[in-house]
Amino acid sequence: MKNLFDPATVEDVKQRIMRLRPDSERQWGKLPVALVLAHCTSGLQMAMGTINPKRAPFPGNVIGLLIKPLVFGNDKPIRRNSPSVPELFTADPGQCEFECERDQLINTIDGFVSVGEARCSRHPHPFFGPLKPNQWAILMYKHIDHHLSQFGV
Repeated sequence: MKNLFDPATVEDVKQRIMRLRPDSERQWGKLPVALVLAHCTSGLQMAMGTINPKRAPFPGNVIGLLIKPLVFGNDKPIRRNSPSVPELFTADPGQCEFECERDQLINTIDGFVSVGEARCSRHPHPFFGPLKPNQWAILMYKHIDHHLSQFGV
């Protein structure tokens, strides 16, 4: 399964990020590319325990546990317009500059990868509950892949 602990996958993701442009058009969703980059960085910060969102309320927390084996059992991408954690949308649209957000995302990926499993949060995911380091690496790949696909890269 693809994950951010695999060097070839990481290199592919970073090359795809570099193909984004400030005027890249989204194929679905509402956020402009700079805000999506900031959102992806926030996802990685959650995976590293810098951001610790609270658990989703019922029934989301139960649904998350039920679909967890499906999400982590294959390379199937995250579906369009899937729900997300509100804490991952804190970037100020007026302060998001494309180049800075792109650099920040790549640096955050490098930080996640360089420390590896020890860098992963022990705080439960708001929807899926407790995750092992490999599950965080799979989910972060799927999350970033989802948003890169959103912009056709």
